[in-house]
Amino acid sequence: MRSRAQTLELLAPARDADIGIAAIEHGADAVYIGGPDFGARVNAGNGVADIARLAACAHRFNARIFVTLNTILRDDELEPARRLAWQLYEAGADALIVQDMGLLGLDLPPIQLHASTQTDIRTPEKARFLQDVGFSQMVLARELTLVQIQAISAQVQTATLEFFIHGALCVAYSGQCFISHAHTGRSANRGNCSQECRLPYTVTDSGGRIVAHDKHVLSLKDNNQSANLRALMGAGIRSFKIEGRYKDLGYVKNVTAHYRQLFDQILEDSQGNEGPLPIVLAHLGGPDAKRQVWGRSEGFKRSSSGRSSFNFKPDPERNFNRGATDYFVNGRLDDIGAFDTPKHAGKVLGEVLRRGPDHFDIALAETRDALANGDGLTWWDQQGELQGVQVNVAKLLDAAAGHWRVWPNEPVAALKDLRPHAALHRNRDMAWDRAMDRPSATRKIRVDLRLDDLRLNGQNGALLLTLVDEDGHTAQAECGHAGDVAQQPERAALALRESLARLGNTDFEAGEIDIATAQTWFLASASVNALRRNAVAGLVAARARARQRLVPGVPVEPPVAFPDDTLSYLANVYNHRARDFYARHGVKLIAAAFESHQELGQASLMVTKHCVRFSLSLCPRQAKGVTGVQGTIRAEPLTLQHGDETLTLRFDCKPCEMHVVGSMRQNVLQQLASQPLTFYRQRPASVQA
Repeated sequence: MRSRAQTLELLAPARDADIGIAAIEHGADAVYIGGPDFGARVNAGNGVADIARLAACAHRFNARIFVTLNTILRDDELEPARRLAWQLYEAGADALIVQDMGLLGLDLPPIQLHASTQTDIRTPEKARFLQDVGFSQMVLARELTLVQIQAISAQVQTATLEFFIHGALCVAYSGQCFISHAHTGRSANRGNCSQECRLPYTVTDSGGRIVAHDKHVLSLKDNNQSANLRALMGAGIRSFKIEGRYKDLGYVKNVTAHYRQLFDQILEDSQGNEGPLPIVLAHLGGPDAKRQVWGRSEGFKRSSSGRSSFNFKPDPERNFNRGATDYFVNGRLDDIGAFDTPKHAGKVLGEVLRRGPDHFDIALAETRDALANGDGLTWWDQQGELQGVQVNVAKLLDAAAGHWRVWPNEPVAALKDLRPHAALHRNRDMAWDRAMDRPSATRKIRVDLRLDDLRLNGQNGALLLTLVDEDGHTAQAECGHAGDVAQQPERAALALRESLARLGNTDFEAGEIDIATAQTWFLASASVNALRRNAVAGLVAARARARQRLVPGVPVEPPVAFPDDTLSYLANVYNHRARDFYARHGVKLIAAAFESHQELGQASLMVTKHCVRFSLSLCPRQAKGVTGVQGTIRAEPLTLQHGDETLTLRFDCKPCEMHVVGSMRQNVLQQLASQPLTFYRQRPASVQA
């Protein structure tokens, strides 16, 4: 594999600036956050002043702030988006995450552009094109395998490759889902997904037979790439992204800390490892097929400064999750769906001992655990449905055995199938939540200190304190002294060392302290404190002066050709600037986005790598070689039914993809008829070239 920059970036989400600051404290190298408008999470917007506050915090550690500007835009929204881009740049944002190519035709500030997940990057050709039109970083499709990522990496020489490593999975290729808009008028491409994929559906085959009843067949488990980080590095990923701009403070703290520890261990292991790192890939082309991806293991470093320490043990299972999968990174797997429920079952807690008239008793699996009022408990009933109840009062019965009595906030008689020996989980842990609400991490930059004699003049002298931080920035400060030698040199030296190391609430912690003076001088504590404060202030200023903005990508000239010469509504072209962009890059036929309501008949409302046939063991490939079954299963369409809504599943077996086919609801068309969707109209003068 070709050489690429060895800087690793842990990229964390933030619903608001305070959560973003917590992400920085817990080890994020970069944070992505929504601005006041045009972000693909409609309820996760933030004012420009809050972006500035977050950026100021992040920049102290050389961390970066990326702001989402990643909805598709109407013509009348382009100028407000351009003005917002400048405001975010002036507030200190380091990059804009965008989907709409119309933005590239505007007078934007000199800021990096990162390609959103909504741009649907699955091929080397698409990735190379986005690099060549000026994108500096791009997040690849979650559905890619390690071998596919490596193929993209081989074609992308300058842009940083980013990949989702944790969080909720959209079942569709990002940017390729229109069910929400078709059924509710809420466009996922405009940040307002209604999550139709999490609903229960009944699946029937071409003969009308039910093959799955009331199952969440479009709902996936959550992404967790903890075991694949080294392999992803070997394949060329350099930015590792955590999903979750809607997630709460505890999630961001916990998951960021979890991956920070994993990356710190990888970085520690890579020091002194002078050979290439072999990554063996299984599951590709069958369970016995193996390939190797070679990546350089030596010289990796993190992209920001400082080291975080935590007063808790990170554990991603404690946060809301639907179970874990590494999705397609190691090839197609049997069990990626959360078909029984889209809810959070929680961690295993124990089992029911007995059930009383107003309470029930529990035996905890770990006697060290404890219950608290307000905890949430879950169990599976005999129909396979997840049930749950909140603890009203919990009382310890037997500490040695881990036995507790619970009085729930609902009548015990109403708790379906809560029976002796039923396995219990806890999906809300009040003690954990309270711990996450408190300060739980500190982040410090290592600094070495050296104290020298500056000059000697009779009985008077001066001292020079030099600080050198882990990034090589230097600051100095001086102070005079009376020239008195300490009467108790060892005691005075120890006190001086302790005083110099007392960096308190600054961003720094002391590393080596070298007292290189000719004598152990007697120094007043006030003088030492002032000397230290002045040196630290100088170091803060030096770091600020040294900080440089990220350099934007430069488009290749003449304009490179887009990989295809025809674009359907799946390309999400929603304004004339975007249309002109693709025309300039050789596309001859350009259709309007689905949100323009040009596709009124049956259409693919979702394109996905997830295959319901495969998950239900109805895939023809699964039948190959099976006596009595091979040749009897065909990839015929299936039907999804939820209430009065019917969708058709069609299977494209060559690329191994599924299309969910349906049409716009009439009430949605009537509801949105008055919106100024101007793709086919004359462009307003404000956006004409």
